[in-house]
Amino acid sequence: MQANTVLPKLFKHSVLSLGVLAIGAAATAVASSLNGLAMAQSREVRVYSGRHYSSDNSIYERFTKATGIKVRLLESNDAAIIERLRREGNNSSADVMILVDAARLDNATREGMFQPIRSAELMRDVPLSLRDPQGRWFGLTRRVRALAINPSVLNPKTINTYADLAKPQLKGKLCLRNRSSVYNQSLVADQMVLRGDAAATQWVKGMVNNLAEPVFSSDMSLARAVAQGECGVGVVNSYYVARMLSGQTGAANKTLAKKITIKFPNPAHVNVSGAGVTRYAKNKPEAIKLIEFLSSPTGGEGYASGSFEYPLKGFGNNPILRRFGNFKFDGVSASQLGSKTRAAIQLMAANGWE
Repeated sequence: MQANTVLPKLFKHSVLSLGVLAIGAAATAVASSLNGLAMAQSREVRVYSGRHYSSDNSIYERFTKATGIKVRLLESNDAAIIERLRREGNNSSADVMILVDAARLDNATREGMFQPIRSAELMRDVPLSLRDPQGRWFGLTRRVRALAINPSVLNPKTINTYADLAKPQLKGKLCLRNRSSVYNQSLVADQMVLRGDAAATQWVKGMVNNLAEPVFSSDMSLARAVAQGECGVGVVNSYYVARMLSGQTGAANKTLAKKITIKFPNPAHVNVSGAGVTRYAKNKPEAIKLIEFLSSPTGGEGYASGSFEYPLKGFGNNPILRRFGNFKFDGVSASQLGSKTRAAIQLMAANGWE
Protein backbone atom coordinates (compact mmCIF):
# COMPACT_ATOMS: atom_id res chain seq x y z
CA MET A 1 0.00 0.00 0.00
CA GLN A 2 2.79 2.36 0.88
CA ALA A 3 4.53 1.72 -2.43
CA ASN A 4 1.31 2.55 -4.24
CA THR A 5 1.17 5.97 -2.57
CA VAL A 6 4.83 6.76 -3.24
CA LEU A 7 4.78 5.99 -6.96
CA PRO A 8 2.09 8.52 -7.83
CA LYS A 9 3.97 11.13 -5.84
CA LEU A 10 7.20 10.34 -7.67
CA PHE A 11 5.37 10.42 -10.96
CA LYS A 12 3.77 13.71 -10.05
CA HIS A 13 7.14 15.26 -9.11
CA SER A 14 8.71 13.93 -12.33
CA VAL A 15 5.99 15.45 -14.42
CA LEU A 16 6.37 18.76 -12.64
CA SER A 17 10.13 18.68 -13.11
CA LEU A 18 9.81 17.89 -16.77
CA GLY A 19 7.28 20.68 -17.12
CA VAL A 20 9.61 23.16 -15.47
CA LEU A 21 12.49 22.04 -17.68
CA ALA A 22 10.34 22.33 -20.77
CA ILE A 23 9.18 25.81 -19.82
CA GLY A 24 12.76 26.80 -19.04
CA ALA A 25 14.01 25.45 -22.35
CA ALA A 26 11.24 27.22 -24.22
CA ALA A 27 11.99 30.47 -22.41
CA THR A 28 15.68 30.11 -23.23
CA ALA A 29 14.86 29.44 -26.88
CA VAL A 30 12.56 32.46 -27.03
CA ALA A 31 15.18 34.65 -25.34
CA SER A 32 17.84 33.38 -27.71
CA SER A 33 15.61 34.08 -30.70
CA LEU A 34 14.82 37.56 -29.44
CA ASN A 35 18.50 38.27 -28.85
CA GLY A 36 19.31 37.04 -32.33
CA LEU A 37 16.55 39.19 -33.79
CA ALA A 38 17.76 42.21 -31.85
CA MET A 39 21.30 41.64 -33.06
CA ALA A 40 20.08 41.27 -36.65
CA GLN A 41 18.04 44.43 -36.32
CA SER A 42 20.91 46.40 -34.77
CA ARG A 43 23.63 45.50 -37.29
CA GLU A 44 25.44 48.65 -38.30
CA VAL A 45 28.65 50.03 -39.75
CA ARG A 46 30.21 53.33 -38.73
CA VAL A 47 31.83 55.37 -41.49
CA TYR A 48 34.24 58.31 -41.31
CA SER A 49 34.09 59.89 -44.77
CA GLY A 50 36.07 62.62 -46.50
CA ARG A 51 33.35 62.71 -49.16
CA HIS A 52 30.79 65.49 -48.72
CA TYR A 53 28.11 64.81 -51.30
CA SER A 54 24.47 64.47 -50.25
CA SER A 55 23.97 62.14 -53.22
CA ASP A 56 26.06 59.51 -51.39
CA ASN A 57 23.18 59.09 -48.93
CA SER A 58 21.07 57.36 -51.56
CA ILE A 59 23.85 54.79 -52.06
CA TYR A 60 23.97 54.09 -48.33
CA GLU A 61 20.18 53.75 -48.29
CA ARG A 62 20.33 51.17 -51.08
CA PHE A 63 22.98 49.27 -49.12
CA THR A 64 20.82 49.23 -45.99
CA LYS A 65 17.79 48.09 -47.97
CA ALA A 66 19.81 45.25 -49.54
CA THR A 67 21.57 44.06 -46.36
CA GLY A 68 19.68 45.37 -43.34
CA ILE A 69 22.90 47.00 -42.11
CA LYS A 70 22.53 50.61 -40.98
CA VAL A 71 25.20 53.14 -41.93
CA ARG A 72 26.25 55.64 -39.27
CA LEU A 73 28.03 58.48 -41.06
CA LEU A 74 30.48 61.17 -39.97
CA GLU A 75 31.67 63.51 -42.74
CA SER A 76 34.53 66.02 -42.85
CA ASN A 77 37.57 66.71 -45.01
CA ASP A 78 40.34 64.13 -45.37
CA ALA A 79 42.80 65.89 -43.06
CA ALA A 80 40.24 66.20 -40.26
CA ILE A 81 39.13 62.58 -40.67
CA ILE A 82 42.70 61.29 -40.45
CA GLU A 83 43.49 63.48 -37.43
CA ARG A 84 40.37 62.31 -35.61
CA LEU A 85 41.19 58.65 -36.22
CA ARG A 86 44.76 59.27 -35.10
CA ARG A 87 43.56 60.93 -31.90
CA GLU A 88 40.97 58.26 -31.07
CA GLY A 89 43.35 55.32 -31.52
CA ASN A 90 41.89 51.98 -30.44
CA ASN A 91 38.90 53.78 -28.89
CA SER A 92 37.65 54.88 -32.31
CA SER A 93 34.13 53.88 -33.31
CA ALA A 94 35.00 54.03 -37.03
CA ASP A 95 34.71 50.79 -38.98
CA VAL A 96 35.35 52.27 -42.44
CA MET A 97 37.36 55.31 -43.50
CA ILE A 98 36.76 56.90 -46.91
CA LEU A 99 39.26 59.40 -48.33
CA VAL A 100 39.23 61.32 -51.61
CA ASP A 101 42.89 61.34 -52.62
CA ALA A 102 45.28 58.50 -53.44
CA ALA A 103 48.23 60.09 -51.64
CA ARG A 104 46.22 60.47 -48.44
CA LEU A 105 44.99 56.90 -48.71
CA ASP A 106 48.61 55.82 -48.99
CA ASN A 107 49.73 57.99 -46.07
CA ALA A 108 46.93 56.64 -43.86
CA THR A 109 48.02 53.15 -44.84
CA ARG A 110 51.62 53.89 -43.87
CA GLU A 111 50.36 55.04 -40.45
CA GLY A 112 48.63 51.71 -39.93
CA MET A 113 45.10 53.13 -39.96
CA PHE A 114 43.72 50.35 -42.18
CA GLN A 115 43.77 46.59 -41.75
CA PRO A 116 44.16 44.15 -44.65
CA ILE A 117 41.05 42.27 -45.71
CA ARG A 118 40.32 39.46 -48.15
CA SER A 119 37.32 39.57 -50.45
CA ALA A 120 36.70 37.76 -53.72
CA GLU A 121 34.19 40.46 -54.69
CA LEU A 122 36.72 43.25 -54.23
CA MET A 123 39.39 41.35 -56.14
CA ARG A 124 36.89 41.02 -58.99
CA ASP A 125 35.46 44.54 -59.02
CA VAL A 126 38.46 46.75 -58.20
CA PRO A 127 41.30 46.84 -60.75
CA LEU A 128 44.77 46.21 -59.32
CA SER A 129 45.88 49.75 -60.19
CA LEU A 130 43.04 51.18 -58.08
CA ARG A 131 43.64 49.31 -54.80
CA ASP A 132 46.32 48.64 -52.25
CA PRO A 133 48.31 45.50 -53.20
CA GLN A 134 47.93 44.19 -49.64
CA GLY A 135 44.18 44.75 -49.48
CA ARG A 136 44.17 47.62 -47.02
CA TRP A 137 42.12 50.04 -49.14
CA PHE A 138 40.09 49.84 -52.33
CA GLY A 139 39.13 52.47 -54.90
CA LEU A 140 35.52 53.58 -55.19
CA THR A 141 35.66 56.20 -57.97
CA ARG A 142 38.12 57.57 -60.53
CA ARG A 143 38.82 61.31 -60.54
CA VAL A 144 40.49 62.61 -63.68
CA ARG A 145 42.42 65.90 -63.61
CA ALA A 146 41.17 67.31 -66.90
CA LEU A 147 41.68 70.36 -69.09
CA ALA A 148 38.71 72.75 -69.22
CA ILE A 149 39.11 74.78 -72.41
CA ASN A 150 37.16 77.71 -73.83
CA PRO A 151 37.39 77.12 -77.61
CA SER A 152 36.52 80.74 -78.36
CA VAL A 153 39.75 81.76 -76.59
CA LEU A 154 42.03 78.80 -77.29
CA ASN A 155 42.11 76.04 -79.89
CA PRO A 156 41.74 72.73 -77.96
CA LYS A 157 43.99 71.01 -80.51
CA THR A 158 46.98 73.05 -79.28
CA ILE A 159 46.92 71.41 -75.83
CA ASN A 160 47.39 67.65 -75.53
CA THR A 161 49.43 67.12 -72.37
CA TYR A 162 49.93 68.70 -68.96
CA ALA A 163 53.38 69.78 -70.20
CA ASP A 164 51.71 71.98 -72.84
CA LEU A 165 50.33 74.20 -70.06
CA ALA A 166 53.80 75.64 -69.53
CA LYS A 167 54.33 76.69 -73.15
CA PRO A 168 54.99 80.44 -73.62
CA GLN A 169 52.12 80.61 -76.13
CA LEU A 170 49.70 80.27 -73.20
CA LYS A 171 50.94 83.33 -71.35
CA GLY A 172 47.96 85.16 -69.87
CA LYS A 173 45.57 82.32 -70.77
CA LEU A 174 45.96 79.79 -67.97
CA CYS A 175 43.96 79.50 -64.74
CA LEU A 176 44.91 77.28 -61.80
CA ARG A 177 43.49 76.41 -58.40
CA ASN A 178 45.64 77.18 -55.35
CA ARG A 179 48.44 74.90 -54.16
CA SER A 180 46.50 73.88 -51.03
CA SER A 181 44.24 71.83 -53.31
CA VAL A 182 45.10 68.17 -52.71
CA TYR A 183 44.17 67.52 -56.35
CA ASN A 184 46.93 69.86 -57.54
CA GLN A 185 49.40 68.47 -55.02
CA SER A 186 48.81 64.98 -56.38
CA LEU A 187 49.06 66.24 -59.96
CA VAL A 188 52.48 67.78 -59.29
CA ALA A 189 53.58 64.62 -57.46
CA ASP A 190 52.39 62.65 -60.49
CA GLN A 191 54.52 64.74 -62.86
CA MET A 192 57.54 64.44 -60.55
CA VAL A 193 57.25 60.66 -60.75
CA LEU A 194 56.82 60.62 -64.51
CA ARG A 195 59.23 63.37 -65.56
CA GLY A 196 61.61 63.85 -62.67
CA ASP A 197 62.00 66.72 -60.22
CA ALA A 198 63.96 69.04 -62.52
CA ALA A 199 61.45 68.86 -65.38
CA ALA A 200 58.53 69.21 -62.95
CA THR A 201 60.15 72.34 -61.49
CA GLN A 202 60.44 73.98 -64.90
CA TRP A 203 56.86 72.95 -65.66
CA VAL A 204 55.51 74.61 -62.51
CA LYS A 205 57.52 77.76 -63.21
CA GLY A 206 56.15 77.89 -66.75
CA MET A 207 52.56 77.53 -65.60
CA VAL A 208 52.95 80.23 -62.96
CA ASN A 209 54.31 82.56 -65.65
CA ASN A 210 51.27 81.81 -67.82
CA LEU A 211 48.61 82.67 -65.22
CA ALA A 212 45.86 84.97 -66.44
CA GLU A 213 44.87 85.95 -62.89
CA PRO A 214 45.45 84.90 -59.25
CA VAL A 215 44.81 81.28 -58.34
CA PHE A 216 41.29 80.11 -57.51
CA SER A 217 39.99 78.56 -54.30
CA SER A 218 37.82 75.94 -56.02
CA ASP A 219 37.50 74.00 -59.27
CA MET A 220 33.97 75.30 -59.76
CA SER A 221 34.91 78.98 -59.68
CA LEU A 222 37.82 78.21 -62.02
CA ALA A 223 35.52 76.45 -64.49
CA ARG A 224 33.18 79.46 -64.49
CA ALA A 225 36.12 81.75 -65.25
CA VAL A 226 37.07 79.59 -68.23
CA ALA A 227 33.49 79.66 -69.51
CA GLN A 228 33.37 83.45 -69.16
CA GLY A 229 36.57 83.84 -71.18
CA GLU A 230 38.73 85.11 -68.32
CA CYS A 231 41.19 82.37 -69.25
CA GLY A 232 41.53 79.98 -72.15
CA VAL A 233 42.27 76.83 -70.19
CA GLY A 234 42.17 75.61 -66.61
CA VAL A 235 42.86 72.35 -64.77
CA VAL A 236 39.86 70.80 -62.99
CA ASN A 237 38.46 67.47 -61.93
CA SER A 238 36.08 66.56 -64.74
CA TYR A 239 33.07 65.94 -62.49
CA TYR A 240 32.80 69.64 -61.61
CA VAL A 241 32.00 70.53 -65.21
CA ALA A 242 29.79 67.44 -65.53
CA ARG A 243 27.68 68.62 -62.58
CA MET A 244 27.38 72.05 -64.16
CA LEU A 245 26.22 70.51 -67.45
CA SER A 246 23.63 68.38 -65.64
CA GLY A 247 21.98 71.43 -64.10
CA GLN A 248 22.75 70.08 -60.61
CA THR A 249 24.46 73.37 -59.66
CA GLY A 250 21.88 75.68 -61.22
CA ALA A 251 20.67 76.93 -64.60
CA ALA A 252 23.33 79.67 -64.86
CA ASN A 253 26.15 77.17 -64.42
CA LYS A 254 24.56 74.84 -66.96
CA THR A 255 24.58 77.62 -69.54
CA LEU A 256 28.21 78.45 -68.76
CA ALA A 257 29.34 74.83 -68.92
CA LYS A 258 28.13 74.55 -72.51
CA LYS A 259 30.94 76.95 -73.44
CA ILE A 260 33.60 74.57 -72.05
CA THR A 261 35.36 71.73 -73.85
CA ILE A 262 36.66 68.99 -71.56
CA LYS A 263 39.84 67.36 -72.79
CA PHE A 264 41.83 64.59 -71.13
CA PRO A 265 45.61 64.90 -71.42
CA ASN A 266 47.33 61.89 -72.92
CA PRO A 267 48.18 60.24 -70.59
CA ALA A 268 45.95 61.50 -67.77
CA HIS A 269 46.51 61.76 -64.04
CA VAL A 270 43.78 59.67 -62.40
CA ASN A 271 43.16 60.11 -58.69
CA VAL A 272 40.72 58.04 -56.63
CA SER A 273 38.37 58.13 -53.72
CA GLY A 274 38.76 54.93 -51.75
CA ALA A 275 37.79 53.08 -48.59
CA GLY A 276 39.35 50.67 -46.12
CA VAL A 277 38.43 48.83 -42.94
CA THR A 278 39.94 50.68 -40.00
CA ARG A 279 42.51 49.01 -37.78
CA TYR A 280 40.24 48.86 -34.72
CA ALA A 281 36.92 48.24 -36.49
CA LYS A 282 34.28 46.80 -34.17
CA ASN A 283 32.02 45.70 -37.03
CA LYS A 284 34.47 44.19 -39.51
CA PRO A 285 32.07 41.87 -41.42
CA GLU A 286 29.64 44.76 -41.93
CA ALA A 287 32.51 47.05 -42.97
CA ILE A 288 33.64 44.59 -45.64
CA LYS A 289 30.06 44.24 -46.89
CA LEU A 290 29.77 48.02 -47.27
CA ILE A 291 33.03 48.41 -49.19
CA GLU A 292 32.05 45.52 -51.46
CA PHE A 293 28.76 47.27 -52.20
CA LEU A 294 30.31 50.71 -52.79
CA SER A 295 32.91 49.36 -55.22
CA SER A 296 30.44 47.15 -57.10
CA PRO A 297 28.84 48.18 -60.41
CA THR A 298 25.72 49.12 -58.41
CA GLY A 299 27.73 51.47 -56.21
CA GLY A 300 29.58 52.80 -59.24
CA GLU A 301 26.32 53.71 -60.98
CA GLY A 302 25.27 55.54 -57.83
CA TYR A 303 28.44 57.61 -57.79
CA ALA A 304 28.24 58.32 -61.54
CA SER A 305 24.63 59.51 -61.36
CA GLY A 306 25.01 61.41 -58.08
CA SER A 307 28.45 63.06 -58.05
CA PHE A 308 29.40 62.51 -61.72
CA GLU A 309 32.65 60.74 -60.89
CA TYR A 310 33.85 57.93 -63.11
CA PRO A 311 33.11 54.51 -61.60
CA LEU A 312 35.94 51.99 -61.41
CA LYS A 313 34.99 50.70 -64.85
CA GLY A 314 33.05 52.32 -67.67
CA PHE A 315 30.70 55.28 -67.44
CA GLY A 316 28.01 54.07 -65.03
CA ASN A 317 25.25 54.73 -67.59
CA ASN A 318 25.89 58.46 -67.27
CA PRO A 319 25.42 60.21 -70.66
CA ILE A 320 27.62 63.19 -69.74
CA LEU A 321 30.55 60.96 -68.76
CA ARG A 322 30.04 58.97 -71.94
CA ARG A 323 30.15 62.23 -73.92
CA PHE A 324 33.43 63.20 -72.23
CA GLY A 325 34.80 59.87 -73.43
CA ASN A 326 37.66 57.60 -72.41
CA PHE A 327 41.07 58.53 -71.09
CA LYS A 328 44.44 56.82 -70.79
CA PHE A 329 45.65 56.38 -67.20
CA ASP A 330 49.31 57.35 -66.80
CA GLY A 331 49.97 54.42 -64.44
CA VAL A 332 51.34 56.31 -61.42
CA SER A 333 50.34 54.39 -58.27
CA ALA A 334 48.97 55.72 -55.00
CA SER A 335 52.15 54.75 -53.15
CA GLN A 336 54.22 56.69 -55.70
CA LEU A 337 52.00 59.75 -55.24
CA GLY A 338 52.20 59.41 -51.47
CA SER A 339 55.97 59.25 -51.52
CA LYS A 340 56.19 62.51 -53.50
CA THR A 341 53.39 64.63 -52.04
CA ARG A 342 55.44 66.44 -49.40
CA ALA A 343 58.15 67.26 -51.94
CA ALA A 344 55.48 68.38 -54.42
CA ILE A 345 54.06 70.90 -51.95
CA GLN A 346 57.55 72.28 -51.30
CA LEU A 347 58.27 72.50 -55.04
CA MET A 348 55.03 74.40 -55.66
CA ALA A 349 55.73 76.87 -52.85
CA ALA A 350 59.33 77.43 -53.94
CA ASN A 351 58.30 78.25 -57.49
CA GLY A 352 55.49 80.72 -56.98
CA TRP A 353 52.36 78.56 -56.96
CA GLU A 354 50.28 80.42 -54.39
